[in-house]
Amino acid sequence: MPKLRGEAFWRETLRSAHYVVAPMVDQSELAWRLLSRRHGAQLCYTPMLHAQVFLRDANYRRENLYGEACPEDRPLIVQFCANDPEVFVQAALLAQDYCDAIDLNLGCPQMIAKRGHYGAFLQEEWDLLQRMILLANEKLSVPITCKIRVFPDIDKTVKYAQMLEKAGCQLLTVHGRTKEQKGPLAGVASWEHIQAVRKAVNIPVFANGNIQCLSDVEECIRKTGVHGVMSAEGNLHNPALFEGRNPLVWEMAEEYLEIVQKYPCPLSYVRAHLFKLWHHTLQVYQQLREELAKVKTLEGIVDVNRELKLRCQEEIANQKEGEKPKEGLPFFHWICQPYIRPGPKERCKENGASGTEKGVRGKRTLEEEEDGNSELLSKNKQKKKLRNPNKSFDPSLKPKYAKCDQCGNPKGNKCVFNMCRGCCKKRAFKETADCPGKSRKESRIYTA
Repeated sequence: MPKLRGEAFWRETLRSAHYVVAPMVDQSELAWRLLSRRHGAQLCYTPMLHAQVFLRDANYRRENLYGEACPEDRPLIVQFCANDPEVFVQAALLAQDYCDAIDLNLGCPQMIAKRGHYGAFLQEEWDLLQRMILLANEKLSVPITCKIRVFPDIDKTVKYAQMLEKAGCQLLTVHGRTKEQKGPLAGVASWEHIQAVRKAVNIPVFANGNIQCLSDVEECIRKTGVHGVMSAEGNLHNPALFEGRNPLVWEMAEEYLEIVQKYPCPLSYVRAHLFKLWHHTLQVYQQLREELAKVKTLEGIVDVNRELKLRCQEEIANQKEGEKPKEGLPFFHWICQPYIRPGPKERCKENGASGTEKGVRGKRTLEEEEDGNSELLSKNKQKKKLRNPNKSFDPSLKPKYAKCDQCGNPKGNKCVFNMCRGCCKKRAFKETADCPGKSRKESRIYTA
C-alpha cells in the first residue's frame, strides 16, 4: 500500500484529527494518552524519545513503545529527538510498525536540548534538517512530520516551514513561541506566525500555544485556519479540555489511577500528573503536598488522592451560599481548570519588592543558599541536611586546596610540578620525567 501524504494522510490515517495531545517528556505516556482519548483527544503523541538511546537499548524500546499492545491508542505519532540522519532513520525504522507517523522534534527549548544539540537548537541548521527528513521520507513506510518553534521574524519562519515541506515533511506542528520563550518568560504564543505558515504550505498544520480551554481551540482554528490544535499544559491540568468540561479533579485522578493499574508506568510520572491535576488544591493543603512528594508506592499515592478528595468534600459541605472561588480562580480549587503561569513582572508584584512577602519566595541568591539557613536552601541541599544535620554549606568552612597549575583541580600535596595527579602523569610521560611525590611504582609507569 502506497504511503499517504499531506492532506490524505491527515484525513485518512489521522481521521481528520482536530484535538491533539502534545508530546510531553515523562507525561504523555500510555495511561495518560488513554485518559485523554476517553475525554475528547483524537490524536496523541508519545513523549519525546532519544533516537540514539532507542536504537541501542532494548529495555528503553520496551518501556516506551514495545509494551502491551493497545488498539485504543491509535492514531499515534512517535516523536524522536536526533541530530544525525542515519541514527534518526534507524531508530524510526524500529518504531514505525507501532505507530502511524514519526515526528522529528525541532521545538524543545530546554537546556538539555542545547547540550545534546537537538530540538529547537537545530533550527538554524537547514542543510542537516533537509538531509534528515529526505532520508526518513525515503526509507520509512510511515509519513515523517515535524514540530517546530517560530523565529521572531515571520518571513524566516515561513521559509523554514517551506524548506521542511520541500524536504518531505507531511504534517507540521507550529508552536507559536521562539526558543527563548520558556518557563516564566513564555509569554503569549503568536498565532500570527502560525497563520502565515498555514497559508504558505500545502501540508496540514497543527497549532500549539495559548490553549487552556475548548473555546481557545475553536478560536485558534477560526483565526489561523489550521487543521488541528495541540495542547500540553492545558491538557495536563484538565484532561477533559477537548470535551469542553471542567470536571471534579478527583474524578479525573481516580480514572487515571485506575488506568495506571492496568498499564503501569514509573511512579514519578503518576506523581507529576497528580501534582498538575491537584495544583490549586495543593496550595491550600500544603501538608498533603509534602506527603504526595514523599510517598513511595502507587497505593500511597491513591491514599493521598483519597484524602484530598475527602478534604474537598468537607469544604463543599461547609460552603456558604454565594461563596466565590478565592485567589482569583475562575472555579473552586477542586475543579479542573487552567494554570496561568505568572510572568517575571507579575511574580515580582505578587512577591513584593524583596520577593519574600506573602510567604512566597523569589529565586534564592547564591549568598542566601550559602549562609546555611535551611529555609533558604534548595531542596537537594535540604535533603542532604536531613541526612547529615552537621553538614554545612558555608563556603568559608570548606577546606582550601592549592590548585593545579595546568587545569585548576586540587594539586597533589607532594607533586614537584604543582599539578594534579592526571596532569602530572601526562607531563611525566611526555618529558620522561620523574615526580618524587609519586610512589616508585607510579613513577615507573609514568616513564615506561
